[in-house]
Amino acid sequence: MSLLIILIVVGLVLVVGVVIYNGLVRRRNAVDNGWSQIDVQLKRRLDLIPNLVETVKGYAAHEREALEAVIAARNSAVAAPATPGAQAAADGPLVGALRQLFAVAEAYPDLKANQNFLALQEELTATEGRVAYARQFYNDAVLAYHNAMDQFPGVIVARLGGFGRREYFDAGPGADQAPTVSF
Repeated sequence: MSLLIILIVVGLVLVVGVVIYNGLVRRRNAVDNGWSQIDVQLKRRLDLIPNLVETVKGYAAHEREALEAVIAARNSAVAAPATPGAQAAADGPLVGALRQLFAVAEAYPDLKANQNFLALQEELTATEGRVAYARQFYNDAVLAYHNAMDQFPGVIVARLGGFGRREYFDAGPGADQAPTVSF
């Protein structure tokens, strides 16, 4: 009888361990999926920028500083490692440079009326919304994953299973500052 009780307890512990392990795997996969969604949207934005720069060049050739800032920020973002911290650090200057470029474009009525510029600006605005949503989804997935890893008995299974913590996608330095525009 006591052997049967021991087997039942061991069996329950194993079942609980498997359920917790599978939950951690599911949450880790959600984090990975969230990161891939951010990556897709960041690449989409990076692909739109050269077309935007070329369109602006035709109208605002003497605004070289703003154009060069966007190009340099894009190149930094392309070269940044595919980790949340590195991408977030590269994202802040890029967003600031784009804001400055759009602010410069306000001084050129012909540019503001150009259909290519308007379409690209609309695409970038839509992409920014997608990036923000993907960031929120990713950070929520990281939070759920960390909570599952930190709570008992998940903490035991996480340590035994080798589950590691993940990095949040935080806004990079300077992302909270408005761009400066001078004419």
